[in-house]
Amino acid sequence: MKKLLSLALASAMVLSLAACGGNSGSAGSNPANSGTPAASGDKVIKIGVFEPASGDSASGGKKETLGIQFANSETPTVEIGGETYTVQLALSDNGSSTDKAPSAAADLVSQNVAIVLGSYGSGVSMAASDTFKDAGIAAMGVTCTNPNVTAGNDHYYRICFLDNFQAQVLANFAMDKFDAKVAYCLGETGNEYDQGLVAFFKQVFEANGGKVITASFPTNNSDFNTYLNQAKAEGADVIFTPVSIAYATQIITQAQSLGITAPFLGSDTLDDNMVLEAANGTDIQLYVSTFYQEGGAPEFDEGIKNYINSNSAAKDANGGNDTIAAVTAMGYDAYYVALEAIKAAGSADPAAIKAALGSVTYTGVSGDIAFDSTGDAIRDTAYIKHSTNTNAWELETVQKAS
Repeated sequence: MKKLLSLALASAMVLSLAACGGNSGSAGSNPANSGTPAASGDKVIKIGVFEPASGDSASGGKKETLGIQFANSETPTVEIGGETYTVQLALSDNGSSTDKAPSAAADLVSQNVAIVLGSYGSGVSMAASDTFKDAGIAAMGVTCTNPNVTAGNDHYYRICFLDNFQAQVLANFAMDKFDAKVAYCLGETGNEYDQGLVAFFKQVFEANGGKVITASFPTNNSDFNTYLNQAKAEGADVIFTPVSIAYATQIITQAQSLGITAPFLGSDTLDDNMVLEAANGTDIQLYVSTFYQEGGAPEFDEGIKNYINSNSAAKDANGGNDTIAAVTAMGYDAYYVALEAIKAAGSADPAAIKAALGSVTYTGVSGDIAFDSTGDAIRDTAYIKHSTNTNAWELETVQKAS
């Protein structure tokens, strides 16, 4: 763990947070988007931040970006070939949309970034992949968990576990914790993230002797009563719903009004304080798989809380409080992995950084990070935590897939 800087330095970097608020133009149009400013004549290397600041995934994207920005405020320079370079962040909002993702990626390419971090959301990562590939720039996913992000793409890496892994963890947990025999799985029609996780969960749950009922809702749906009543009628022991934050909050609110008693299982997207707020004061049982639980790295926890509480922009980006999201810890780690790749390359050239990235190892706040031959993180453990229904998460267990 890098030594945390003082609150005064964190406050001095407040301008870098302004971009969390969903800019719709070029990331270079706002000085705040460039991260730490460089003095005239300083050598600069840019790291692209490809995250949603608007759309359904904005809450998660802002929190992921927050971790990257905190790390940049803490370590704003990198040594390359014996010279000190200022690291600037170039942010581009992909709008949580596969339609907008390629243009957001092209915006980063046009700013001559050396490496890209992101995105929160597998669909937008896949939609932008060829743009980064054609430009010869390495991209490193922070929490995009769909296996297809890296499959066949030697330029795309990620530091998170994969969907098949977390689906196996959750299916095993459902049977171990609740002795579940019937699972109801609900996802958005056509959403690769949702449908991929449902398919993996179904495969594992049925292989272990369980029964799975699947259902899909149309995009922009807001009434989930029919689906929730179906789950109740089918006698579901658990409800697995790996959906976006926006859908999850609606599902939880409506489930409470219907008196649903079956536990809800959610993937990493549900690890968000907006989802916690929806569960606050309810009787809903909510369990999620995720990458980090507050308390896992006390020095980081203290530093990021100070950073969040030091200015209103940071707190707004974090949903109005200082609860630490797992994606924030992952964004923090991703920034330092990028710095390790830059140092290993000994160059600011994107091609050299891309060539060096695969061999990088790093011990971050979320654990040990290394890559396999596909560019996927070598990870074998997930955190499962539950909502206390008092606006807090509590660690349930640390579980391996097997």
